[in-house]
Amino acid sequence: MYDLAIIWDWIAFAVRWLHVITAMAWIGASFFFIALDLGLKKAPQMPQGVTGEEWQVHGGGFYHIQKYMVAPPNMPEHLIWHKWQSYSTWLSGAVLLMIVYWMGAELFLIDPSKADLAVWQAILISGGSLAFGWIIYDQLCKRGLKERPTVLMLLLFALLVAMSWGYNQVFTGRAALLHLGAFTATIMTANVFFIIMPNQRIVVADLQAGRTPDAKYGQIAKLRSTHNNYLTLPVIFLMLSNHYPLAFGTEYSWIIAALIFLTGVTIRHYFNALHATGKGPTWTWAVTVILMVIIAWLSTASTWDGDYEALDAQALTPHQEQFAAAAGFDDVHDIVRGRCAMCHAREPVWEGIRWAPKGVFLETSADIAGSAREIYLQAGVSHAMPPANITGLPSEDRLRIVRWYRGAVGAEIAVN
Repeated sequence: MYDLAIIWDWIAFAVRWLHVITAMAWIGASFFFIALDLGLKKAPQMPQGVTGEEWQVHGGGFYHIQKYMVAPPNMPEHLIWHKWQSYSTWLSGAVLLMIVYWMGAELFLIDPSKADLAVWQAILISGGSLAFGWIIYDQLCKRGLKERPTVLMLLLFALLVAMSWGYNQVFTGRAALLHLGAFTATIMTANVFFIIMPNQRIVVADLQAGRTPDAKYGQIAKLRSTHNNYLTLPVIFLMLSNHYPLAFGTEYSWIIAALIFLTGVTIRHYFNALHATGKGPTWTWAVTVILMVIIAWLSTASTWDGDYEALDAQALTPHQEQFAAAAGFDDVHDIVRGRCAMCHAREPVWEGIRWAPKGVFLETSADIAGSAREIYLQAGVSHAMPPANITGLPSEDRLRIVRWYRGAVGAEIAVN
């Protein structure tokens, strides 16, 4: 039973792999169709209803693509729907969120210094906030603002900034940025599921029934698709941010996240203009660079000041107590403090390390007991940590870590 941690870690790896693969498919399809749509050109003697065409070459062949602004006169025999990329990305991401942040809430989700939440409370906020975001955004789109896209996008940006600040008030920095990415991705997938696909089904049903489809359904779907296009790059950044403490482990991480959404707009504006006119506005790159310089400055402009020595006197949670009371904990405590804590500290002392890798602290008894599973996997079963064994962690100490963890888990199983 002690190998359950290894099995669970491989399950998480498999789900993450699936999430990355499906996300690549979704993003690739989205970017392709936006570029295709913007690059369409008028041509003489186009079929009725065709508003533009494009020639492309790839893989040794030529492709001739035409777009019907509303719909073709008759229903085509072979029609490919692009929807499962979006659904699969969101579903795999949701499962990954549950595995990493819900199952590991005490380590990765809850920050008692911000909000002393019970696990069920943190999970409720985590899941409920995603649904909340879609409801607010959808109502904004349906309140006549679709005729004022700039105002709509500004309101959406304000919503994202508010959520970035709110997440940072209750969750760990790592979880806050990840949840903001999930919040945004939920809006994007819900656009596909609740708006884009139903509208396309209405058009298809009209064609099958011999009716002329209403152009409004395509226009609504196009608006939501455009929103998705501008939100894609910030979502990618936020999903990758959990690997970079300079992004999430700082006092101003919520502002960093907000500025990333602006870089997404400037970058996508350049490429969208490039696809439409053949020339992208170079000023967008200057603005993007300025924003990234500000982000880099904010990542080190912290004014945090904490009494870290007092942390070791805090009461342990039941989960932490389980591992702190297990045989061998004192040895493991000394091993981790001597081999790992110089980097995994609130104020790292290892040269070149400004923030604890992945935001994991290993300074106090509570830190070490709370990170038992990760210590077991990273420095016990595998030799992933320390990197290149730079602190010279001997094999016998790794064995002590393994025995301690398995003993603690075995004792819990015996009790239950």
